Amino acid sequence: MSELSCTPTLQGLLSYEDAVERLVAAARPLSGRLSVGLRDALGHVLAEPVVSSIDVPGWDYSAMDGYAVRAADCAVEGVELPVSQRVPAGASPDRLTPGTVARIFTGAPIPEGADSVVMQEVCEATENGVRINAQVEADSNIRRRGEDIAAGQEVVSAGTRLSPQHLGLAASVGVAELAVCRRPRVALFASGDELVMPGQPLAPGKIYNSNLFTATALLQALGCEVIDLGIVEDTLDATKAALKRGAQEADLVFASGGVSVGEEDHVKPAVEALGSLDMWKIAIRPGKPVAFGHVDGTPFIGSPGNPVSLFVTFLLFVRPFILRMQGRDDWRNGSMRVKADFDWPRPDKRREFHRARLTFDEAGLARLSVHPSRSSGVLSSVTWANGLAVIPEGQTIARGDDVSFLPFNELLT
Repeated sequence: MSELSCTPTLQGLLSYEDAVERLVAAARPLSGRLSVGLRDALGHVLAEPVVSSIDVPGWDYSAMDGYAVRAADCAVEGVELPVSQRVPAGASPDRLTPGTVARIFTGAPIPEGADSVVMQEVCEATENGVRINAQVEADSNIRRRGEDIAAGQEVVSAGTRLSPQHLGLAASVGVAELAVCRRPRVALFASGDELVMPGQPLAPGKIYNSNLFTATALLQALGCEVIDLGIVEDTLDATKAALKRGAQEADLVFASGGVSVGEEDHVKPAVEALGSLDMWKIAIRPGKPVAFGHVDGTPFIGSPGNPVSLFVTFLLFVRPFILRMQGRDDWRNGSMRVKADFDWPRPDKRREFHRARLTFDEAGLARLSVHPSRSSGVLSSVTWANGLAVIPEGQTIARGDDVSFLPFNELLT
């Protein structure tokens, strides 16, 4: 066993917290980076911070349509002043002559000498200029230079997964290209002689390979490049061959199925023969047999073959590992506390991550219900649900109790 070995908890099982911490500790940030244009940067992870070379805004500008004035010239309500210039956005105004006003528009530079903008709604055009029907205070309705961003300020941190707003912010400071981490390459295969691909005839005893498409989409949602190794027959030699190929071509090998202890489960002995199995069996439900190790130095994670188990264990364990490979610090699964709209009278020795649906009643109060099936083969339950209810080991729950909830919309990015 490697340095990741630990003291077992329940009947040789590793606790959820220990498993996650050990996985994350073993993840190594990817080497290599590339430069991409803003149009192609969405979803990449930033390798170097974006630092502004300019102030934003780059000048004092008007926050609204109105008139740029000197407050001292408008100390009395109803004063009438001539209009000496017109300043649209993008113009370069002249210095404001004392005793006059400048017609100005939103976003336009403030003329030198002006110290306030009066909104047009309190102004009245006259034959000789404009009447200002309000008392004016200095520094009104002006956005100051550098108010949003100062030159030299870091605006997007390294390790950020780039969203549309990050790209807009980078563009606003004049950055056209970004240094990003290369995408993780993940080799994926499914074990099982019973599997066939969708679109093929379904013979007796066969099932369609849903795990390939679930896992591929989960990996792509995290910005990974997927290497599809296909369906691997249930033999030790075939499993070893798939693991060796994946280790050569990818940064991570991820497999579904074959991680238990049956006669047709070959992943565990194959990994042990080619490298090391550093973690196996976790005190959770679903997904107890989650394997982690290395094959020829390349990390390997194996999930159970049941489709719900794959989905849940990916969110709980594979996602944090990949985020750390990308250099991200936001790998922890954030939860929220909500009121249970269900009873859970029989405690389990393992922590359960049960499919759950968060809704809001007519009063706007959050309520959490759970799917009636605990089977890890009911894949429709994860489309019914919008998150996972966390049921602590050895605990019962009564309707109205506070329960931790992991929303899918936080776990799928």
